[in-house]
Amino acid sequence: MTAREAVRLARAEDAENVIVAAPFPFLEAVRAALHKSTLGAQDVFYEAKGAYTGQVAPPMLRSLGVRYVIIGHSERRYPPAGEGETDAVVRKKIEAVFAEKLAPILCVGEPWNVRKKGLAAAKRFVLRQLRTALRGIEKLKIEGLIIAYEPVWAISTGKADEPAETAEMARFIKKSLKTKNYKPKTIRVLYGGSVTSRNAEAFLEEKDVDGVLVGRASLKAASFGKIITAASLKN
Repeated sequence: MTAREAVRLARAEDAENVIVAAPFPFLEAVRAALHKSTLGAQDVFYEAKGAYTGQVAPPMLRSLGVRYVIIGHSERRYPPAGEGETDAVVRKKIEAVFAEKLAPILCVGEPWNVRKKGLAAAKRFVLRQLRTALRGIEKLKIEGLIIAYEPVWAISTGKADEPAETAEMARFIKKSLKTKNYKPKTIRVLYGGSVTSRNAEAFLEEKDVDGVLVGRASLKAASFGKIITAASLKN
């Protein structure tokens, strides 16, 4: 993708209640193209400053108008593209993003070798991710947190989760975060994993699924427009 293509796509998808998470090189150009959507970034480094050649720090993102940052995406955690990003690194990134008054979109989700054992095993896996990622985070800060449930086995495979099971996982996540330490007023849980214009509505019809994290389908304005329409009916 080129900067020109990114801008053209951003203009076509500019709508209320949409976060456009652009690649780092295109953030400034995409920000200028957006009038209704909110700008997001696809990753961040966990230090605000220092000798870290090639890394992108939270203050850099904020200076470009970024408000949301995706953290812990499965493509960062697992091969072939992933760098083995651990839950501990994810926690450091969340702390860094909150410190810069940005809002993290925390991605959690189980691989297939866990999910094939059943939804209960998947819940235990996700709970460990949540507890590690949010350990030590102040309860007031969690109000700005968005959770994206994206089962690893569904990412870019064309095999999406069942909406009813995603809804059950979303309820579990929300209940797990309403502890004596946190008790946030609102918790938003998105579904991500082979979301398309054909299946998005089924996920969005579920009461506990608050939105979708769209990957490949967002690269086609027509299909993404259908997803935006489905989401607007929920809102």
